[in-house]
Amino acid sequence: MSPHRRPAPADPRVRALVAQASHRGRQANLSRRSFLVAALGTAGAAAVLAACGTGSPSAAGSSAEDLSDTDKIVRWANWTQYLDQDDDGTSYPSLQAFQETSGLSATYAEDIDDNDAFYGKVSGQLKNGQDIGYDVITLTDWMAARMIRLGYTQTLDKARIPNADNILSSLANVDFDPGRTHSLTWQSGFAGLAWDKEKVPGGLHTLSDLWAPELAGRVEVLSEMRDTVGLIMLDQGVDPAGDWSDSEFYSALEVLKEKIDSGHIRQVRGNAYTQDLASGDAIAVIGWSGDITSLNYESDGKFEFAIPESGGTLWSDNLMVPVGSPHLANAEDLMNYYYDPEVAAQVAAWVNYITPVQGAQEAMVAIDPELAEDPMIFPTDEILATVSVFRTLDPDEEERYNGEFLTVIGA
Repeated sequence: MSPHRRPAPADPRVRALVAQASHRGRQANLSRRSFLVAALGTAGAAAVLAACGTGSPSAAGSSAEDLSDTDKIVRWANWTQYLDQDDDGTSYPSLQAFQETSGLSATYAEDIDDNDAFYGKVSGQLKNGQDIGYDVITLTDWMAARMIRLGYTQTLDKARIPNADNILSSLANVDFDPGRTHSLTWQSGFAGLAWDKEKVPGGLHTLSDLWAPELAGRVEVLSEMRDTVGLIMLDQGVDPAGDWSDSEFYSALEVLKEKIDSGHIRQVRGNAYTQDLASGDAIAVIGWSGDITSLNYESDGKFEFAIPESGGTLWSDNLMVPVGSPHLANAEDLMNYYYDPEVAAQVAAWVNYITPVQGAQEAMVAIDPELAEDPMIFPTDEILATVSVFRTLDPDEEERYNGEFLTVIGA
């Protein structure tokens, strides 16, 4: 997104987040647009981002033969609104530049709307070591942990990715992938509350505001269990990063079930909730702030995002190469390119999420000095101290909790 289309620094979403951090002292959540370089080197930021991992790694299965030397293509599956676009939304400038400099032909598809849904489509092929049609996939920490644990990803040759040394130190050795041998962080971010400012003039400050009777049938929540259930747990006084057990989880799940069964929640959605906000079918949601920023570029600031007073959730998405991909080296070239600080800054200026690349803040100065100082992109230690990360689940918990969640939402 061109910097001149970005909202002014006085954006009320920025003021709201800073005010929450400064005056409420409550747990809040940053968005997929927040940037941690401002907190680089601080213990708080390191602890928060390091906690984003789940699961434990295992050796990958037999990888496909690498045809990169002769087959000059790379195929990337990502979430929507998650890569810089030109003004008319028809191309991706950074990806176009990559093709020109690398000589590779890159195919980019916004084919990931939900971690579980995507995994469900490709897990059978992955289990058999088959090519799923993508050389790079972008999945959230807990799903990345599962993929790596099951041997569904290829080992990265770091010699081909020298820019991987630019990864934030807090992300360099996550528990689901020690030493980052199978993954690299793409972006990090937050979940919180979002709404149509005209239709919800009082705004949303707490999760209870989302359950107001006048919003019934116009509310949507995320199909990402850790975000939706995590926010409910926080509203119930339970830190999802803490030492909780079945009773706390199922108490939050019961709230979700009641709101779905009563019709208060219109739908449980992946990234597609943004379409419903844009159309007016939904007017208040649990969503990701980077998405709301992107929507506002196209809607003249129609929407607002805030962290509930009780807090929100922090997550990361990760680049990985599926076990059956025949283009490992080409995928590594793509990862190396996007870990260049100038390229990372270009992406962050458009997607408005936390970039994992050291040096991107300095590079951002040349793109837009105001962005380099934006607390929603470069959050302070004070803001980071309000962030909660859904704790690591062991395989049994993941299976039970995820299964119960999917049953409740009818997936």
